[in-house]
Amino acid sequence: MKKRRFEFLIAFILLISLLTLVFRDLSLIAKIWISLLYLTALMVSIYSLMLENRSPQHSLLWIYVLVFFPVLGYLFYLFSGQLYLKGYLFRSKRKKDREEWKRLLQQDESPDLAFLQDGQHSFAKFANHRSPTPISTASRSYILKNGEETFSEIKERLKEAEQYIHIEYYIFRTDRLGKEIISILIEKAKQGVEVLFIFDAAGSRKIAVQDIQLMEQAGIKVQIFSPLKYGFFNQKLNFRNHRKIVIVDGKVGFVGGLNVGVEYLGEDEKFGFWRDTHMKLTGEAVYSLHTALLLDWEYVSGESVLKKYPKMKPAIDDSVLDGAVQIVASGPDTQQGLMCDFYFAMIASAEKSIWIATPYFIPDEAIRTALRIAAAKGVEVRIMVPEVNDGFLTQYASRSYFPELLRTGAEIYSYKKGFLHQKIIIIDGNLASLGTANMDMRSFHLNFEVNVFLYGTSSIRDLVAHYEQDMEDCEKISPVQYYKRGFAERSKESFARLFSGVL
Repeated sequence: MKKRRFEFLIAFILLISLLTLVFRDLSLIAKIWISLLYLTALMVSIYSLMLENRSPQHSLLWIYVLVFFPVLGYLFYLFSGQLYLKGYLFRSKRKKDREEWKRLLQQDESPDLAFLQDGQHSFAKFANHRSPTPISTASRSYILKNGEETFSEIKERLKEAEQYIHIEYYIFRTDRLGKEIISILIEKAKQGVEVLFIFDAAGSRKIAVQDIQLMEQAGIKVQIFSPLKYGFFNQKLNFRNHRKIVIVDGKVGFVGGLNVGVEYLGEDEKFGFWRDTHMKLTGEAVYSLHTALLLDWEYVSGESVLKKYPKMKPAIDDSVLDGAVQIVASGPDTQQGLMCDFYFAMIASAEKSIWIATPYFIPDEAIRTALRIAAAKGVEVRIMVPEVNDGFLTQYASRSYFPELLRTGAEIYSYKKGFLHQKIIIIDGNLASLGTANMDMRSFHLNFEVNVFLYGTSSIRDLVAHYEQDMEDCEKISPVQYYKRGFAERSKESFARLFSGVL
């Protein structure tokens, strides 16, 4: 709190001193003193930036912004989502979460992963070291393709709930689909089922107040993640909860790319057909997914609820092995760049193929380097993106990264059937990730995300089959034709790329 007040004081000094110098008729001595005050505040802001130890080019870029746009530049610097990457804003949540994950891990025995192949085993060693969440061989994963299949399954499982339903969504609209789910939640709450419901304030800003009231009147506990009315002053405005989690009785969990809204069923005229992937989980992995949700609930509600839901013995036949599953939650409440590191490690472990499908392709330098090296080594690199994105900046920022990858032999495919929203990585056909995290800077550094990592599971075969089907609705981008794109297109890409850090 003291640090935030100090930062606002610096912004105030910059603003007042600049306005005074420009609009007031002052004596020479007064101008000198105010100029010194202005320069001192500016140097303090630059020094604070230097202490963050960014890369030299990023530090110089921000210094230029502060010097040439001192007031607006400093405010943008404060609220761009970059200032607290090293850990002030969510320090208490991060510390508490780390302690809880450590406590939970002490309860688990390390599974036998001798069945993993070389690439999988190497990645598993990294994953065990980098993330506090366990790798489970007593879990089952099932791929759900698109909205119709996903929401039909979710609604059926919600209706079967006997003890509790816990839900967390980035976007939850109170349209036809949202109202159907709310009706089920209200009915279950009236039957005595406990219902906890978290939604992100920015993503679900259009959720109807009357629907929230109806849920609360039925006994449903509703919490808003990072309300916007407080976000500006505590600098949390740019850190959003992008997770999509449903837990039913601790036995079944759902996670993936689909939020709640009719557009995810392909019923929106603007987007048309919506291509997405979700997952149903059973077994031990549900507990890890549930823990991620409950830690968010404790943060937004102030309640201590985690110990109310002990780990259950999964109804899984351990003698029948179906690979391994790991839940990885990332965001400002975890180690910096956790999901980015997982994606990098996956790509680096590839020996034959790297298949990626993502709606927003804005990789950092490490990911781009890994992809270029893989392609140069002869690894098949396929990147599938939507032909038309849902925003100008994301559309053209993504395209700005195509040339350097095309030059090294990577293949880029434009999905033409509708809007591609799934977040999939498949390595060598036997290691995969799906979840909520896009391949962009926002998912890597700003958003709260959660992904499922699959090691040799039968569900990977479904992902491979679906990816191959999606290829039929794609057009391969020709390097020659792409290099011939016009000056206007290049200019749009270069402009949009400037905003990559917050996309």
